[in-house]
Order: sequence, then C-alpha cells, then structure tokens
Amino acid sequence: MTPFEIARGYIGTTEGPGPENNPIIVAMYASVGHDWVEHDSVAWCAAFVGHCLERAGIRSTRKLTARSYLDWGIPVDIADAQPGDIGVIPRGTSSWQGHVFFIDRIEGAWVWGLGGNQSIRLDQASFITQFRFALMRALASSISFRMSAVRATFGGFPALIMA
Repeated sequence: MTPFEIARGYIGTTEGPGPENNPIIVAMYASVGHDWVEHDSVAWCAAFVGHCLERAGIRSTRKLTARSYLDWGIPVDIADAQPGDIGVIPRGTSSWQGHVFFIDRIEGAWVWGLGGNQSIRLDQASFITQFRFALMRALASSISFRMSAVRATFGGFPALIMA
C-alpha cells in the first residue's frame, strides 16, 4: 500500500474527548520514534504523515515538526502535483511552525489535503494555492524494501530464504 492509501484508512480519526487520548493517535507518535508523547493534544500532523510513510516502507523525517518535511524528498511544482505528494504550509508566527498533509487533489486555486490534526481530526481540508506552501515527493532512495525471512531446509541443511 502507498502512504496515501494508508492515510485514507484513517479518515475520521479524532482526538479523544476532553482529557481522554485516542490510542491510535498516540501510537502514531511512537511509530516515528516519539513514544514519550502520551497525549493526542500535541500537534500530530507530522506524526500522522510520518506514520503513514513508515508503514509503507518509506523513511519519514521522524520529527514532529511539519516543516521538517521541507528537507525531505524532492520539491514538486504545483502543476506536477500528484495525489500522495506531501504539502507543507506555514502556520503561526514562528519559523518552525507549520502544517503537513498528503495532497488529495487540486481544483483550480484550491489544494485539497488529507492530514491529521485538521480541526482535531483526520480529514480533508482545502488550502488556497496562492498561500505559501511547498510540495514534496519521496525520493526513490528513501524507500526501503521490506524483506521477510523464511526458514527452510535445502538438501537437509538449514537455509534462510529472503523474499
């Protein structure tokens, strides 16, 4: 499955109500190396994108900052954007603040993105293309191939077959 297909499977995921935490979102932090995060109220858009990339066998930035994806992959022009590319937009007044999401589609002046922490849920949102943002695509070298080992015998001797 692609990261975008994995992401679509999470549509509708929301933060826990009140002080409760959604264990699915908390597990996303852990999947990118941040198992110390215990609350889904911590901004989770980068954890979501990273989680989907990692599940698809593509190394993420493994950071919790959206703008970390500005240094990941290769830049893509908006005219060449494809579903599953990654969009990064600024947010707030600090240079580190931002929002990261998967590109779903572009309709005229609007980019539709699928991301986590969009109004406390995982859903689609629209962003105007005139807004400053960057589009990134995974580098082929960032894709890791998962190998599974199968124990077998060959001529009566133990063998390890990589598939």
